[in-house]
Amino acid sequence: MPDSFAAWQAERAASLEQKLSALSAAAAKNELPDAAINADGLTVSPVRREEQDQAKALSSRLYNLMPRVRITDLLAEVNAWTGFANRFTHFRTGEPAAAEEPALMGAILADATNLGLNRMAESSRGVTIHQLNLVIERHVRPETYAAGVAAIVDAQHAEPLSAIWGVGDTSSSDGQFFPAGGRGEAAADYNARHGSEPGAVFYGFISDRFASFYSKVIPAAASQAPHVLDGLLHNESAVAIGEHATDTAGAVESVFALFHLFGYRFAPRIRDLGERKLFVIDKGADYGVLAPMIGGAVDLALVEENWGEVLRLAASIRAGTVPPSVILRKIAAFPRQNALNKALREIGRVERSIFMADWVMDIELRRRSHANLNKGESRHALARAVFFHRLGELRDRTAEAMAYRASGCRSTRLRRPVPSDQCSASSSHRPD
Repeated sequence: MPDSFAAWQAERAASLEQKLSALSAAAAKNELPDAAINADGLTVSPVRREEQDQAKALSSRLYNLMPRVRITDLLAEVNAWTGFANRFTHFRTGEPAAAEEPALMGAILADATNLGLNRMAESSRGVTIHQLNLVIERHVRPETYAAGVAAIVDAQHAEPLSAIWGVGDTSSSDGQFFPAGGRGEAAADYNARHGSEPGAVFYGFISDRFASFYSKVIPAAASQAPHVLDGLLHNESAVAIGEHATDTAGAVESVFALFHLFGYRFAPRIRDLGERKLFVIDKGADYGVLAPMIGGAVDLALVEENWGEVLRLAASIRAGTVPPSVILRKIAAFPRQNALNKALREIGRVERSIFMADWVMDIELRRRSHANLNKGESRHALARAVFFHRLGELRDRTAEAMAYRASGCRSTRLRRPVPSDQCSASSSHRPD
């Protein structure tokens, strides 16, 4: 971002003008790929699946070639490749948990499968409940979980085979609801979106190479939009993301603005895109067939008035003084009185209008965003299969314990899925 408002205005105004002019010209000639703009508004055709039957057949053949292994053996083997267990350091000495590695693996699996420590100790050979409690007290913390996951993600992205799935610079995020049963009912809110039962949402980030590099637990009743930037700015891995996709829940104007401030490209899949309006810089500009889609002009005077506050906000977030989700919730609490929130809204309108023009004209952008979100859905399906004990319900009293469940589930989701019957039949550790 330039320090000068005038420089920012000139650059974004030129970009918006170029995008809207190109969109208007293509729409007038009916040259938009799988889209049309007329008097009734915008219509975008769904992304078509190509050769689905062939892909399913190939996927089935590949899975049949994969050996059926114990999830405990797989976890130990991945540790041999990546050394992620060394990232779980002692809280006081900083030493890795080398002597307590079997207990550490048991604690991670207990979180990932929702088995709990007591049942993990009962089903493990050579690991007692006392050892599990000790390793959690000494080595398992949010920062060590984040470091361990980062080791796996970095190794996965460095693996040449992973390049088949993507370049490695795009990602997506989405929330997955888990019901809360028993004592966990007191830790979550009711939400009409997820039904009448209480629960919490694991909000996770996944790269185009299927690496789940960040997750956090948020209340079921909370909006997911403020949390979209958290995983991009505060993950511990070396993954360099340039473009990020979400579903409609994340596509709010303030998020568009912050993505622009930090140099990311925001590419959400908006369900009601035809109902969203374009905003222009020049009130008198004529964009022909786009007239039904124009919702008004951006209030640049408001942005200029609060330009210094916008830059200070970006600097504070970048320095780690405040997470993006916290500040977005704060400034959105009183949107009518908060001038900074209004300025972000106007910046977001510019960025969303540029994005909408790109989305309609670039079918590859649509396919890429759709593919990234589908990878997240595949990750959710795997999480459901792994997180199967206690009927897949959260029964923890504290947010910290829920965060451990999310981190453990994320670390095991980075490998090949194992059927649930095999997981339950092989929840014992190797003798070593």
